[in-house]
Amino acid sequence: MEDGEIGVPGNGPNHVKSIVVLSSYAESLYNFRGDLIRELIAKGWRVHALAPDYDDAKRRKVEALGAIPVQILLQRNGMNPIKDLYALFMLCRLIRTIRPAIFFSYFMKPVIYGAIAAWLNRVPRTVVMVAGLGFVFINANGTASFKKRILRAVVSNLYRFAFNVSHQIIFQNKDDLALMTEEAGAPPARTTLINGSGVNLERFPRREKWEQGETLSFIWTGRLLREKGVVELVEATELLRNQGFEFNVTLVGGTDTNPGSLTAEEVRSWHEKGIVEWVGKVDDVHPYLRRSHVFVLPSYREGLPRSTQEAMATGLAIITTDVPGCRETVTDGVNGILVPARSTQGIVEAMTRYLRDHALVARHGQASRALAESRFDVRVINARMISALLGRSDR
Repeated sequence: MEDGEIGVPGNGPNHVKSIVVLSSYAESLYNFRGDLIRELIAKGWRVHALAPDYDDAKRRKVEALGAIPVQILLQRNGMNPIKDLYALFMLCRLIRTIRPAIFFSYFMKPVIYGAIAAWLNRVPRTVVMVAGLGFVFINANGTASFKKRILRAVVSNLYRFAFNVSHQIIFQNKDDLALMTEEAGAPPARTTLINGSGVNLERFPRREKWEQGETLSFIWTGRLLREKGVVELVEATELLRNQGFEFNVTLVGGTDTNPGSLTAEEVRSWHEKGIVEWVGKVDDVHPYLRRSHVFVLPSYREGLPRSTQEAMATGLAIITTDVPGCRETVTDGVNGILVPARSTQGIVEAMTRYLRDHALVARHGQASRALAESRFDVRVINARMISALLGRSDR
């Protein structure tokens, strides 16, 4: 075997059969990694799914995958060094007990502290994934304070250490790869690009044909963070309503503990004024996608958004920003429209094109489904993910 490669589990010692998957929130384990976890379990791996925010409902969903849910102390947000060091200590103890053959983590804190804990415990193979760079590397207000610049430097150096003790680093877009190579020293020989988490095309079938007379419906889904362009979308919606256009806009998602989160009061006020319909956080977004026509994600930066992949699979036209992660999902003028980041006017112009040309919506939606099938099929994505986890090259 090559250095860092792990064999398929057999009848060897316990640690050969176990893999730890660490996330900063439990919902991502079954929403984003559920198909991957199922496939690993089908191949004979015992999957320990670690997250800091389990409740009974989330635990049952992870157990339904066949994985073992494990509560940890690592806080998703905040940079309290004492709390983080204690969480690292407890994570080390847990990994020492599980003795996994493979450690896999994604999101900022799981990547940094998880990789360190795996290294301290001499886990045979450590794989980390940069699934977007988060609020530290995104300036929601267009400027970065001195405090945030210092924080970015600290986080970059922590990433550097984590990358250096990992066997494989997965990126979801070339821009994040280039930035982390330059700013955090990601070793090129140990990096790979994989198109996001993929989407289960059977669970997200293409919506039925819609009649030309239907009121056009736009939809946004995700965590209600400023850096996901929610404010600009609402501003664009108000401007278009003032011009006399009739259409629907639905926001699907909840507020968050992230520093960039909108407040429930802000979003509720938009709903009460009739600007948008806010349905809150839901367990299954697909029914809302199926009744919509255009998906809008005016984000400032992403890894490779799962929400857009799900919308593409459902056959929606896409409006998104020409920024890292988002631009990977749209071929401008083919399955959607790319707009500048932080541009209310750009969103207005894109929405207007679709409001005036429903045939364009249908063409772009059909192209979205085709692109989802060719680029984001979860079966293809998971084959590459498992190759990365096991240390096998794609041959």
